[in-house]
Amino acid sequence: MDEVRDSNGALLADGDSVTVIKDLKVKGTSAVLKRGTLIKGIRLTGDPAEIECNAPKMKGLVLRTEFLKKA
Repeated sequence: MDEVRDSNGALLADGDSVTVIKDLKVKGTSAVLKRGTLIKGIRLTGDPAEIECNAPKMKGLVLRTEFLKKA
């Protein structure tokens, strides 16, 4: 499996916590993930540019690693 890195180049692993670095609109909802939101317990996918996670009040999100930094 390829290495998964955040926007700063830090290595990410299953179970890590990450912080959102810019406001992100969530497709299919009117919700917005605000900058600085802490997301705990990420899961790696087969794609090194994406992770799966559960954000506060939102389940089953897939986020691009370019918008995240390791917490």
